[in-house]
Amino acid sequence: MDEFDVIVIGGGSAGSAVAGRLAKSGKSVCLLEAGPRNNTMLVKTPGFMPFLRNASNYRYETVPQKGLNGRTGYQPRGRGLGGSSAINAMIYIRGNRWDYDNWADLGCTGWGYDDVLPYFRQAEHNVRGADAFHGDSGPLWVSDQKWPNPGSLAFVEAAAQMQLPRNADFNGANQAGFGMYQVTQKDGERWSAARAYVEPLRGNRNLDVRIGVTVQHIDFEDQRACGVTYSVGSKRRQVKARGGVVLSAGAFNSPQVLMLSGIGPASHLTQHGIPVLRESNAVGSDLQDHIDYVSSWETESHDFIGDSFEGTSKMIKAIIEHRRRRTGPMTTPYAEAGGFWTVMPDSPAPDIQWHFVPAMLEDHGRTRVKGHGFSLHACVLRPESRGTVRLASQDASDAPLIDPNFLDSDQDMATLRAGVRLSHRIASAPPLVVYQPQDRYPINLDDDAQLDELIRNRADTVYHPVGTCRMGADEDSVVDPKLKARGVENLWVADASIMPRLVSGNTNAPSIMIGERCAEFVQSHLQ
Repeated sequence: MDEFDVIVIGGGSAGSAVAGRLAKSGKSVCLLEAGPRNNTMLVKTPGFMPFLRNASNYRYETVPQKGLNGRTGYQPRGRGLGGSSAINAMIYIRGNRWDYDNWADLGCTGWGYDDVLPYFRQAEHNVRGADAFHGDSGPLWVSDQKWPNPGSLAFVEAAAQMQLPRNADFNGANQAGFGMYQVTQKDGERWSAARAYVEPLRGNRNLDVRIGVTVQHIDFEDQRACGVTYSVGSKRRQVKARGGVVLSAGAFNSPQVLMLSGIGPASHLTQHGIPVLRESNAVGSDLQDHIDYVSSWETESHDFIGDSFEGTSKMIKAIIEHRRRRTGPMTTPYAEAGGFWTVMPDSPAPDIQWHFVPAMLEDHGRTRVKGHGFSLHACVLRPESRGTVRLASQDASDAPLIDPNFLDSDQDMATLRAGVRLSHRIASAPPLVVYQPQDRYPINLDDDAQLDELIRNRADTVYHPVGTCRMGADEDSVVDPKLKARGVENLWVADASIMPRLVSGNTNAPSIMIGERCAEFVQSHLQ
C-alpha cells in the first residue's frame, strides 16, 4: 500500500500546477490521471488541434438542450497529462479585473484581482518580458504568433475600421478591443500545463505520476480524506495520503468524483445506492458555460485554410516545415485573432468575446467543409443560465450527465443576438469584404425570430464549463476561499469547478492560477 504526503486527482491545467509546485517544494506527491502522457507529435504540434479526438479527449455529449431546439451539445474535455491544455486552442486569456473583484464581493476573500494577479505573473513566462501585469520567469510559456494567417490580420483591421479599438494585450490594463491572441506555446510547440509543471520533474523521487487509471472514489476515515481507490483495468488499488487529497478532475469529473465518494445531493446519491458522507446540494450544480455562435463565410481566396487540392498541398508543406524547424502555419491556434466588447447597456465589463478562425468551421470541426473561408465565434461572457452535472450511474467509468441548460435565460439570448449582429458588421468592413465572402447561413439579421432560430439550431459551447464545486463564504458552498472542501478534512478542490462565476474569457490560464494558489494553501496546511 503506497503512501504519500498528497494525492492529486487529475493532471489537467490546475492539477499539473498543484502537483508540480508541491513536489518541487519537497512534498511527496502521487498524481493520478485517467489518460495518457500526451507527449506525442500530434499533441505538441499546434496545427493538429482539430484532430485531437483520440485518447486525449473525453468527447463528452450533453443531455438534449431545450434552448438548442432539443439538440445535444458536444463537450470536448482534455484526457491525459495537461488535461484540456493539451487539446485546446492555446489562447492565453485571464478574464477581466471585474470578474475577480466580483468573486471577492460574493464572499471569496482573497480572490480579488489584486490578489490573483501575482499568481498569474508567477506562473507566466511571457516572451515580451516582465511588467506590472506579466511575468517572465514562470513555467508556463506565453508567446506571440509569428505566422498568422493574412485573414486574421484583415479581421483586426476590419474591426479597427468599425471604430473598435485595437488591443495588443488583453491581459493588461484594459481588456476591451480587438487584436491577435497570445498563445501557450514555446518555440512553435504547444506548451501544456503538464509540459510546464510535470515533465520537468519526471524522474524526481517526490513525484509519482500514474496514468491510465480510473479513480473510483476518495477514501475517508472519520470525515478525513486519507487516500484514493483507483482501478487499472479490472484491478483495484489504494493509495494513502498522510496530508490530504487535492481533487483537480475538472468541471465535469470533479463533481462526479465527489458524488461517487458520498459528497453531494443526498437524494441523488441515494438514488444511485451511494452512502451519503456529507450532503452538499451545490455539488454538480451552478454549471456555467460560454454559449457560442459561429458565423461562417465562404470565399474564393486561398489565403484561408481550406479543403481543396491547393489547401491540402499547403498543409502538407506546413507539416514538413514544422517537423523540421517548428515554424510556419502549423503553429496556428486556429482562433488566431479576436476581441472583447460590450454590446448590452449597463454591462460592467465586455460581455461578448470573439474568436476569428481563418477557415470554415462546422460542428466543432467534426464536419468536413469543402472549399475556403473564415468563421467568427461570438460568445456570451457572463451567462445567467445555470445547469447541472449528475451521475449516470455509480460506475466511475460512465460519463456524467451534463446539462448546461444553454439559453435558458432570455438575457443570454439577447446578448448573443447583439454579438452575432456585430460579427456580421465587422465582416462587412472593407478589409474582409475584399475577399468577397458569402454568408453560409443567410437570413434577415434584423428579424429577431429568424436570428433566434438560427442561433438555437447552431449554437454550442466554446469549451469553458465552470462552477460545479463552487467556492464561497456560505456554508452551502462546496469549498471555502482556501479551496478546502466543507464538512470534511484534508480535501481540497482546485480547477475551474470552484469558480463562483464564469470569468470573462478563456479558462485555461485562470485554472492554472487556481492550481498555483491551491499548492500554497495545501503547503501551508501541511507545515
